[in-house]
Amino acid sequence: MADDPQRRAAELLPKVEHLRAQLRAQVLGQDALIDDLLVGLLAGGHVLLEGLPGLGKTLLVRSLARGLGLDFARIQFTPDLMPSDVTGTQVIDEQGGARRFRFQPGPVFAGLVLADEINRATPKTQSSLLEAMQEGSVTVAGVTHPLPQPFHVVATQNPVELEGTFPLPEAQLDRFLFRLEVATPSSDAMAAILAATTAAPVTLEVTRMAPADLGALQALVRGVLCGSHLLKFVANLVLATHPDRPTSGERTRRFVRYGASARAGQAIVLGAKARALLAGRPAVVRADIDACLQQALGHRVLLNFEAEAERVRVTDLLAEWRAAAERGA
Repeated sequence: MADDPQRRAAELLPKVEHLRAQLRAQVLGQDALIDDLLVGLLAGGHVLLEGLPGLGKTLLVRSLARGLGLDFARIQFTPDLMPSDVTGTQVIDEQGGARRFRFQPGPVFAGLVLADEINRATPKTQSSLLEAMQEGSVTVAGVTHPLPQPFHVVATQNPVELEGTFPLPEAQLDRFLFRLEVATPSSDAMAAILAATTAAPVTLEVTRMAPADLGALQALVRGVLCGSHLLKFVANLVLATHPDRPTSGERTRRFVRYGASARAGQAIVLGAKARALLAGRPAVVRADIDACLQQALGHRVLLNFEAEAERVRVTDLLAEWRAAAERGA
């Protein structure tokens, strides 16, 4: 007999709250980032973190993997990294006096993979993650190898204005459910970080969940209700990002090169469902939708050169898209 969803949620949500509190104690000054990262993983997606080095991104992801009970692998992306260094390769096995090829799995075969500084690798190597992120498998020498489940990629990216970076292809960006900006901590948070990191080290153990718990939570997210009026709102909002539609707003036609894909709408709805579940609600409300717009659209809407010159960001256009979605445009 299947578990009652409400009872299962009541069992699992306290574990998530405990994990969130432990992560906040380890990574200071990044409470909003921790919340959004948890939402992204509970929604079953991959997450891109963008920010300057030294803000605790690696510590956060490593601690999160330990707390979720997932195998962790860190891949340092560099210009000389090859696709086989990520996915794995064929090696010669001479056991028993006979030679044969054997697949040697790469570091991508883990429950939570940290693709560190992903935009420092060449586009060819970046693209080696495409199949893994979309299909949950890796194909080498014509043979497809399934990845462990659950499987998630959390990638970090330096801002594009830093030297030695390669912009991620649009197809690669679209595989990420959310892109999250890692902000510089406030003065008080920075002081707390300095105090903690320059004193005698203190080991903070993160209580482990089981990978099956994460899978169960992701199934519960899918079961959260989302009203047809909210689904219509999200559909209208995604369409409002396209500058070639007759009903597009003036600023959209002026500053947007390409609008968001259907994956953006899926990311918004799944993120909203995850937020509703974490709040203990059986259905999505409009605030859940609004809280996921920037994270889901920021890397999917491509702005043009005029927007760059005017320093217009996706955030600046959200109000226009919301208004269009409410009108049903």
